[in-house]
Amino acid sequence: MELLSIDVELIVKLIISALFGLIIGIERELKKKPLGLKTSLVISIISCLITIVSIESAYVFPGNDATEIRMDPLRLAAQIVSGIGFLGAGVILRRDNDRISGLTTAAMIWGAAGIGIAVGAGFYIEATVGVLLLMISVEIIPLIMTKIGPKKLWKKDVKIKVVVNELESVEKTVKTLKDKQFFISHLRVKELLDEKAHLIEVRVKIQAQMDVTKVYTSLKEMDDVKKVEIIS
Repeated sequence: MELLSIDVELIVKLIISALFGLIIGIERELKKKPLGLKTSLVISIISCLITIVSIESAYVFPGNDATEIRMDPLRLAAQIVSGIGFLGAGVILRRDNDRISGLTTAAMIWGAAGIGIAVGAGFYIEATVGVLLLMISVEIIPLIMTKIGPKKLWKKDVKIKVVVNELESVEKTVKTLKDKQFFISHLRVKELLDEKAHLIEVRVKIQAQMDVTKVYTSLKEMDDVKKVEIIS
């Protein structure tokens, strides 16, 4: 009878861990990030399971009079934190020379594992608060900071590529961007011999609420502009 109650408790832990993993997975799925529902569920559930096995094994195999066995109840669970780094590294991508994406998703993978460990160890309230704070940190706080935080947080980086025919248009295009009060943090000009044109690559900071399509339209309407590409 006691064994049955223990089994039920362990199943409840796995279910709770799955629910928390589902919440994290849905948040990433809505943002079209690499960490989706299935990945998040697997990480959370298996982290919880390994923690349960680690803790239960320390008491299921206590040893006997002849041999004394001493086990760290969280030894296996501690290895989760190290092992999960491989998954985190897999979602971190270098998009160009000075921009890296996927750090938040990698942190969420680590967070899903941590939630699973907490539930597996029986810290239900702490795990619940952790999930709530996690969602607030990645969803609500960034929105608040764009409105009442430092002005630098009100802007976002946008990469713009413009192809023009004439060399004189290069300076004109850059001046147009500055006239729109865009802060240019990176500028690269390259001659395209095959197309007999010039490529302008700039990274600018624009207001977080600004529609990038308007920027695209204003550049496309300029004289001598062949192509425009904006990466937000």
